[in-house]
Amino acid sequence: MSEIDRMEAVRITTLPNGLRVVSEHMPSLATTALGVWSGAGSRHEHAEEQGLAHLLEHMAFKGTSRRSALQIAEEIEAVGGEVNAETNTEYTAYYSRVLGHDSGLALDIISDILTDPSFDPVELKREKGVILQEIGSYEDTPDEVVFDMFMETAYAGAPIGRRILGTPKTVKAQNRASMRGFMDRTYRTPSMVVSAAGAVEHEQIVEDVNKRFDSFGQTPAPKAEAATYQGGEQRRQRKLEQSHVVFGFKGLGWNDPDHYAMHVFSNLLGGGMSSRLFQEVREKRGLCYEVYSFFSPFSDSGVFAIYGGTGDAQLSDFAPVVLDTLVAAAASPTESEVARAKAQMKMSLLTALESPGRRAEQMARHMLAYGRVLPRLEIIRAIDAITVDDVSRVAQGLVSAMPTLAAIGPIKKLMPFEAIAARIGAPSTSPL
Repeated sequence: MSEIDRMEAVRITTLPNGLRVVSEHMPSLATTALGVWSGAGSRHEHAEEQGLAHLLEHMAFKGTSRRSALQIAEEIEAVGGEVNAETNTEYTAYYSRVLGHDSGLALDIISDILTDPSFDPVELKREKGVILQEIGSYEDTPDEVVFDMFMETAYAGAPIGRRILGTPKTVKAQNRASMRGFMDRTYRTPSMVVSAAGAVEHEQIVEDVNKRFDSFGQTPAPKAEAATYQGGEQRRQRKLEQSHVVFGFKGLGWNDPDHYAMHVFSNLLGGGMSSRLFQEVREKRGLCYEVYSFFSPFSDSGVFAIYGGTGDAQLSDFAPVVLDTLVAAAASPTESEVARAKAQMKMSLLTALESPGRRAEQMARHMLAYGRVLPRLEIIRAIDAITVDDVSRVAQGLVSAMPTLAAIGPIKKLMPFEAIAARIGAPSTSPL
């Protein structure tokens, strides 16, 4: 038995109400990371609810009938723990990190804020103001805004393309009824997972969860609207020191077997200092400080993109060099590049072994995506099986659909969209 085989200690229990509990005992650790992952994110919002999933995440910590917002913070910090949450496109997570013997307290607090949030009107008004400040701060960060512009353009009009934070108008419009309605509609046990890793005893976690999470509906939540990639461009001229540019393409979903090969291509193209983009765009030509590629798969779609920030004097050269590097890498990835990218993937995967927080998140995401936790050895074998031809085939398929361009800053010298598409041999309009 290999060392990786011995590390696998995942246990899964499905409670009578349909809620799934997954855990992994990690020997030698004294702490536990645990939380609730609900398969309800920003893409599950209706148009008028934009930003509601994120607002709900904030309001969950603003008090229950048993605890005030201050008491929530004081109780978890009194044992040295922490509790937090995040809203994603496809899920919302509420999680905690505590000493192993305080897991029951952490679960009690998380269950309390999810099953009995007060949604106090005074707190709601105050928190709306906080989120409006967050939106304002975000708008002052162009290297963040450009990614929202990218998603809005790639999936124009679809919920998956909307901003997670929402807009000032939609945030202001939310109330107790809309929050409870969203929870009732989307927080359903078939799409919820309790995940724990570290100094955890599975039977105890199951017992605690069984006592505390019995109020959620057991029928499946409505499916999110399909993610239909469209492509196109969105440019925003702003007086900034740099232009922030994203070149994007239609990617693959979690369930596509080629998504591992697409991860490999992303790594060799722009995943580190030895990647083609870093070497060609930054090291050889000095056209930017930061350039990288990334691949983000969703349940039914995905995006592959290249980001870079560059000055006005370099902008006219930046796009041609980036695009030519993309085309060359897609046409002729080398054995050594693919081997290096595969090693990066395996390192990232196995690093999760050293972090109970990352492992709990990974298991929860697997349960939501696949209905099971993929064994590490299974993933490693899938990565090892990827060939140079696989990577080239997947990479060349990226340009089969119209690309997406998002750019903000002093962008007058940026190539026209039609020229960008022509440079990589992609269509510049969607087929009828």
